[in-house]
Amino acid sequence: MLKRKLGPSVTFFPQPTTLVSSVDGQGTSNLMTASWVGIVSKTPPTIGLSLNHSRKTYANIKATQSFVINMVPASLAVEADYCGLRSGREDEKASVTGLTLESASLVEAPLVAESPLSVECRLISEIPLGEYSLLLGEIVEIHACEEAFQDDGRMDALAFDPLVYLGGIREYWSLGEKKAQAYRDGKKFFKP
Repeated sequence: MLKRKLGPSVTFFPQPTTLVSSVDGQGTSNLMTASWVGIVSKTPPTIGLSLNHSRKTYANIKATQSFVINMVPASLAVEADYCGLRSGREDEKASVTGLTLESASLVEAPLVAESPLSVECRLISEIPLGEYSLLLGEIVEIHACEEAFQDDGRMDALAFDPLVYLGGIREYWSLGEKKAQAYRDGKKFFKP
């Protein structure tokens, strides 16, 4: 496979499209679209979120030590894009987009009701990275839509319909079809 060198950049995909909900010290909520999000530890359950220091969301998380990562379904691509284009200092983004904020169970930051998967987090650490910081949040609760569960209790990924962001080419995509079963299909390469 012939490859082209791109130099140091942030071109890597897919990235999850998420709405980070936060609240400031006065109780005012904010939404921000972020794709630099990912699970970084299983024990304890921890998620990483990279934010620019100038963002209102960054100030809110620092003030309240909490945030919620809300998965964006493909049906909300336009609303999510808007929440990434505008600052919470300019607009109350939930009102403009028609998204519904509801109380979380363990943290101050709200959940996005239209999100099929919301992850409540408490800030446990910050790693400065130039103009950004990697914020590590302990996962304290997860809310998953009831429609995603099959009769046997397994979750159906298609019910979540996650939107992904293709960094570097600036496009949103929905996921395609299942290609393999994790922790099983790769065993075909094991030697007997």
